[in-house]
Amino acid sequence: MTTPELSTTAAVLSVLRRGDDDYADAARTLVGEGYPELVVRPRSAAEVAAAMHWAGESGMALTVRSAGHSMAGLSRATEGLLLDLRGMADIAVDPATRIARIGGGATWGEVAAALHPHGLGITAGDTAGVGVGGLTLGGGIGWMVRRYGLAIDSLVGAQVVTAAGEILEVSADVHPDLFWSVRGGGAGSGVVTRFDFRAQQVTEVVFGTIVLDPSDPVRLLTGWRDAQCGADERLTTVLSLMPAMGDRPGMAMVQVCFDGPEAEGQAAIDQLLRLAPVLSSDLSVRPYAEVLEDAHMPPGARVTATNTFLDLDAAAVAALGDLYAGGGTVVSVRSLGGAVARVPVGETAFAHRTAEAMAVALRFLPGEPGPDDAVIPGWQAVAEHGSGRYLNFSSAADESALAAAYPPATRERLAQIRAEHDPDGLLSARGAA
Repeated sequence: MTTPELSTTAAVLSVLRRGDDDYADAARTLVGEGYPELVVRPRSAAEVAAAMHWAGESGMALTVRSAGHSMAGLSRATEGLLLDLRGMADIAVDPATRIARIGGGATWGEVAAALHPHGLGITAGDTAGVGVGGLTLGGGIGWMVRRYGLAIDSLVGAQVVTAAGEILEVSADVHPDLFWSVRGGGAGSGVVTRFDFRAQQVTEVVFGTIVLDPSDPVRLLTGWRDAQCGADERLTTVLSLMPAMGDRPGMAMVQVCFDGPEAEGQAAIDQLLRLAPVLSSDLSVRPYAEVLEDAHMPPGARVTATNTFLDLDAAAVAALGDLYAGGGTVVSVRSLGGAVARVPVGETAFAHRTAEAMAVALRFLPGEPGPDDAVIPGWQAVAEHGSGRYLNFSSAADESALAAAYPPATRERLAQIRAEHDPDGLLSARGAA
């Protein structure tokens, strides 16, 4: 395959090839090295459109990255052209309207830092380095999900570049189908170069981790369910059962975020502290901008991860306990409900609104990839109690994962929108439904 003559395009676009400075940084993602033929680093929506036209005309595979944190490797390019949006990370905040206009290459840590001086925040992901683009296009489950909903529930508009090179401003009133697809439907309908969010008034939160004795996982899970599911919506927690690894014994961790005065959350927090013998706790009042930590994959480490949405009845709790007891698997349950459930199921492309929790299983893998890497022993018994999948916490984005993530009606609507805006499949080839 030959690419179009670069002389005219390279005069406009920042283009990197193998061996160039910054090529390796652009191609490297959280889950591994990439090796695209070319990297383009756009600085405007017009440059994004030019790069997409270039890829389409040359027949090059196109990969789009914001921060490169996709667990399924959707931002890792193994061929073709990589569109690296990290140069489009401007953040403009209007304190009067609470509207934050955020470039498609920004990270949530940068957003939190920009909003903090205004006493504002946006319910977002867990880690500072996660990209606004990837997380939002998947839905956006984060530390204030029960109070303010998903990240997409705060989205009021976006700028989208379609495969045809159109630069569109979309909202509930303008190109509403495209706006619907941006809210949880993945990257198949266009490249989002700017997100417009209405931020929440957030200053300090009660945040930290309670480390507990994990010896009775079913009791822990049951107690966590009882403490969390009927709690004040300002409380969002995650219970993670961590297996023994090397010299480190197994442990249970409850990560806590309470968006309100400490005294008003104390009764619920005390209930969590009584779940099991406490090994340590670092709960404290801190600025919301400081709660987003960063995630680093150990060199050479690989993981497989999957998840499902479920209600925590006795049978589901028993299956989760058995999964952890089998050894080698991190088992987490994240509280949902509250504001998430108040949005009608069909209002966004993220359709899994009614479950009280999301269960996640993660397993570290040794050596080179093998055909059975996606299998987590004991997971099927948990999956039988749930439905759906959250692609942002999934190491697979194959046909089976997409079918779980998008119910038939949602997937059909996404396909219609993508047929209109990307009939040749330039973007949908990277795992979009």
